[in-house]
Amino acid sequence: MSVRVSKKLAIGIDIGGTNSVFGFVDHRGNISYRGAISTKRYKDINEYLNALAEAIEPLIEQVGGRDHIQGIGIGAPNGNYYNGAIEYAPNLPWKGFIPLADLVQSKLGIPAALTNDANAAAVGEMTYGSAIGMKHFIMITLGTGVGSGIVIDGKVVYGHDGFAGELGHTITIPGGRKHWSTGAEGSLETYASATGVRLTALEFLSKFPDKNSLLRNYNPEEIDSKVIYDCAVEGDELANNVFDYTGKVLGLALANFVMFSSPEAVVLFGGLMKAGDLITKPTKEAMEKHLLPIFQNKVKLLKSELKESDAAILGASALVWELK
Repeated sequence: MSVRVSKKLAIGIDIGGTNSVFGFVDHRGNISYRGAISTKRYKDINEYLNALAEAIEPLIEQVGGRDHIQGIGIGAPNGNYYNGAIEYAPNLPWKGFIPLADLVQSKLGIPAALTNDANAAAVGEMTYGSAIGMKHFIMITLGTGVGSGIVIDGKVVYGHDGFAGELGHTITIPGGRKHWSTGAEGSLETYASATGVRLTALEFLSKFPDKNSLLRNYNPEEIDSKVIYDCAVEGDELANNVFDYTGKVLGLALANFVMFSSPEAVVLFGGLMKAGDLITKPTKEAMEKHLLPIFQNKVKLLKSELKESDAAILGASALVWELK
C-alpha cells in the first residue's frame, strides 16, 4: 500500500520505561508506519537518540522526506510541555533534567514537542477519539497507575510549572492505603489502578477469611486485575465486591474533579476499562451520589474510543497539530 505524500504526517513517540514506540500519523489518526526501540537498553541519552534516529530516518525517506513531516510529538513520564524536558523521571534510565524535545529536534531536524503521557492521551482523545469537539473534559487513564489530563476551554491545563493535573495522586481516603512509591496515604492511584484493584482483592481475602472465593485457588502473586475480572464474571461475590469498592472510590474522586472544573465528560481509558460495567456502573453511581444537584446527571462518563495499542502513539502525535 503506497503512502500518499501530499498530506503532511505527524510522528508520535511514546517513551516507556521498557520500550519506546513510534508511528507516522495523519490528520485522521491513521497510523501508516510503526516501530519500536528499547528504552532501558540505552543508559546514555545520546546513544538512545542515535538508535531512535536510526529507526525513524529511513521511514522519513519512505514518505518523501522531511518536507512531508509536520513535526514530532513525544509523550513521556514527567514530561514538561513548557520546556520540552523530562524532569527526574524515576522509571527511565536517564536521570535528572533531559531537554528531550530540543535534543530530538536537533537530531532529526524536525520541530518537536513533548508532554507527559497522560496529557498526551487527553490531546489524543480530543483530536481523534471520543472527545472530538469537546472543550471541557477530564481524561483518566486507569492502568498500572492512574494518570489524568484536564482540558478546559479546549486547552490542556498545565499549571504554572507544567505539572498540573496529577489527579491520581490526590488524597481520596485520608490516612488510607500507603502508596508504594510516593509514600502518600490514601491517594486515588492506590485504589483505582490495576495495582490498587489487586491490593484490594488481597485485603478482602485477608479481611474475610471465611468467605469462599475463586480467588483462593490462586497464589497471591498470581492475582492481578484480569484474574479478579475473570472470577467476577464467573459470579464470584468477593471479586465483584472488589470492583464495587473500586468504583465507589473512583466515583467519589470523580465527583470532586467534576465540581472543580464542570466538564462535559469524564473519559476513562486503560487496561482496567476491560472490566466494562463491573467498573463503570459503580463508578457512575458513586459519582452522581457525591455531586451537588447542580452537577448531577450533566456529566457523561465515556470510554475512550482510542485503540489501547495505538493510544500512546496517537496521543503523542496529536501534539504536532498544535505546533506553531
